[in-house]
Amino acid sequence: MTSLSILDLSPVPSGGTAGDALRNTLDLAGRAEEFGYRRYWLAEHHFAPGVASAAPAVLIALVAAATSTIRVGSGAVQLGHQTALAVVEQFGLIDALHPGRIDLGLGRSGRRKAEFAELAEKPSRPSPPARVVDGLLIPEGFSFAALAASPILTLYGSLLQQPGARSPDFADQVDDIIALLAGTYRSADGLAAHAVPGEGADVELWVLGSSGGQSAQVAGERGLSFAANYHVSPSTVLEAAEAYREAFKPSATLAAPRLIVSADVVVAEDDDTARELASPYGLWVRSIRTGAGAIPFPTPEEAAAHEWTEEDRALVADRVATQFVGSPRTVAERLRVLRDVTGADELLVTTITHDHADRVRSYELLAAEWATG
Repeated sequence: MTSLSILDLSPVPSGGTAGDALRNTLDLAGRAEEFGYRRYWLAEHHFAPGVASAAPAVLIALVAAATSTIRVGSGAVQLGHQTALAVVEQFGLIDALHPGRIDLGLGRSGRRKAEFAELAEKPSRPSPPARVVDGLLIPEGFSFAALAASPILTLYGSLLQQPGARSPDFADQVDDIIALLAGTYRSADGLAAHAVPGEGADVELWVLGSSGGQSAQVAGERGLSFAANYHVSPSTVLEAAEAYREAFKPSATLAAPRLIVSADVVVAEDDDTARELASPYGLWVRSIRTGAGAIPFPTPEEAAAHEWTEEDRALVADRVATQFVGSPRTVAERLRVLRDVTGADELLVTTITHDHADRVRSYELLAAEWATG
């Protein structure tokens, strides 16, 4: 049976605090282990009032200490903000205390300043129209060009790096991480360096990506596992999966492609209740796509009070249309379609509701339904 895993952003509820969100994460991780989920991944986000997962390595260590069997990892570490050595040391340290349970997911998100400038200057490429592929909605794509031109994002990029710092190419960083973990790192001059802790760590490497670009290529060419983000960029999930498989070359750790695909999910006892719990989602996505950063997740009542414009609706249409909302059977059926169309070996679900109890219940209902099919 295809495994289910969890991606947690440690969402801050409206009226709550970051401390509330982090305590909720630790509680949910323990419950997820009880429910039978395979992995518990923590995202990395910065400058977002509604998301508390700014330091995934720290949070992964806390979650690993609060659980005993579930795999725990990053979804994903933003390599543009850190050196390869820092990442290997952080995850090597966690693995030393929780051997064989740690996943190191790597991502290009958290774009460098130069990449923001390049994206802002590029003319928008026309997106293919929405279509349905064997029951799976592939919506029209969303362009981040306008968002990339935001001065506030330029400021954020500056604050996340040392003054004058220039990030290496993503592929080079991944190669350095692989070498440091294996103990084979050599500088251009042939000098060896050894990460302690880190070298020999039993961490599972993943690359996360939202398109068929560099992330999918790097994962495939180096024989790494790959996570395609349907929940972030549903319009390009098939492109990402195809590019990864086409580029794949067997490695010492992986003989064939291994793909995990993400989805936004809200489950309740019936469809109507689930739709009510999920109703703030569009307003939350709007805050992200206007450059304000994810707001504390609203209550359904707060969301209902928002006066939507046509521009607002267009801004979030692809994400709202591809959120899987409903009863356990409704959502499980849609997830099976996602699995079958993408060929996913595993599914990564992320659920945000205002009340923590509703979020825990959503994961519980889904796990029970999935186990029956």
